[in-house]
Amino acid sequence: MTLDTQNTRPTGDTGDHYLERRTLRRGSAGWLLLTGLGVAYVVSGDYSGWNFGLAQGGFGGLGIAMALMGVMYACMVFSLAELSSVLPTAGGGYGFARRALGPWGGFLTGTAILIEYVLAPAAISIFIGDYVESLGLFGLTSGRPVYLACFLVFIGIHLWGVGEALRFSFVVTGIAVAALLVFAVAAFTDFDASKLNDIPVDTGAFGANSWLPMGLLGIWAAFPFGMWFFLGVEGVPLAAEETKDPARTLPRAIRWSMAILVVLAVLTFLASSGARGSAAIQGAGNPLVEALRPGGRATALSRIVNYAGLAGLVASFFSLIYAGSRQLFALSRAGYLPRFLSLTSRRKAPYLGLLVPGAIGFALAASTGDGARMLNVAVFGATISYALMSLSHIVLRRREPGLERPYRTPGGVLTSSVALVLACAALVATFLVDVTAALIALGVYAVAIGYFGAYSRRHLVARAPEEEFAALAAAEAELERD
Repeated sequence: MTLDTQNTRPTGDTGDHYLERRTLRRGSAGWLLLTGLGVAYVVSGDYSGWNFGLAQGGFGGLGIAMALMGVMYACMVFSLAELSSVLPTAGGGYGFARRALGPWGGFLTGTAILIEYVLAPAAISIFIGDYVESLGLFGLTSGRPVYLACFLVFIGIHLWGVGEALRFSFVVTGIAVAALLVFAVAAFTDFDASKLNDIPVDTGAFGANSWLPMGLLGIWAAFPFGMWFFLGVEGVPLAAEETKDPARTLPRAIRWSMAILVVLAVLTFLASSGARGSAAIQGAGNPLVEALRPGGRATALSRIVNYAGLAGLVASFFSLIYAGSRQLFALSRAGYLPRFLSLTSRRKAPYLGLLVPGAIGFALAASTGDGARMLNVAVFGATISYALMSLSHIVLRRREPGLERPYRTPGGVLTSSVALVLACAALVATFLVDVTAALIALGVYAVAIGYFGAYSRRHLVARAPEEEFAALAAAEAELERD
């Protein structure tokens, strides 16, 4: 059976064998591995990228932006924890929006998430190449062989099996987190509060002072960089169908991931800026390494942190490849994207869901080499999905108050409303940072919407878990009206 926006129609490809060829390995991950996955999505953002927000808002502006984005993510992940306990499917945010906002809402959310998880690994592969080149590893003078090696090796591990993949990610993430803690201890020994606000003040900016050198508008412009301390943690629910007892495990993993990320964000931000000065690291590709270079001279510890930064990039690249494949798998299985993309191997890995985004990511990395631009496109997609997922929580609370919720969001719709408002503010802020990236994302979005409106919305698969959830909800609502 297939489901369009109004009714269900038969097709020849949705019998029992359809889902048999599109199943993931159940029970492969517990809460600890999922917590590691949540941290892995994000940890590379502690090593680089966030510091460019210092050039947008100064220490005070970026600090306020980081705090506000932290509030947004905290409110959103509490909402996602509830939604994932209600709808534990591989669709994650797309599945939540499908239930709350209908097929169009589900598609728009899923597409935004897919933009984030296809573009971010491509960008990170470029950063990995830059790190390898700067460290003089393997005698490479170009990053392209590294891009190719990243996609081939790490996709290969994912194809081997989800359990193996998550354990690999957990180990690499542990190394990156341990190095962050060592860095913070070392950097705080040279901490000087006067260095925090050493960026020159733009006297023409409204509200400018030593803490807000670019004025009040600088806070808003720094939003996308404040997000880098948390960007990707929302991907934990995508592991729902491969999780042991997802209704309990997912909320626990999401909460612990966010708690760890908040601690790492505060330590990294304060230690880096206070050790060397905000002005010295605002344009650095490796701000933590720069923070440990007194007078610009390399030390043994700065070299160790440099290698650890490479581990952090690998962890995030590896986990984002996983997240993108599961989002593509879920959208394809339900018919929103071509169905062949959701086929799984004998080891229950969505092989085309891994290979196709990987090929696109490598092509983008090799042809453009512009990691910063691709990350800005990814951030644009992410903010759209955050707004729609937060709205989904509000709608489901209002429309289906009696729905069984093994976990309930503290604060209810007030919490998700805060996330919604801040996500919309962050979306607008992306235009302040990189208009071109925002327009590119909108162009990709327009093409996807055209495909859905012209074809796939009439060919959705009713047997897909997200569609079954929606059909049951519609039937229950109709019975209540009768």
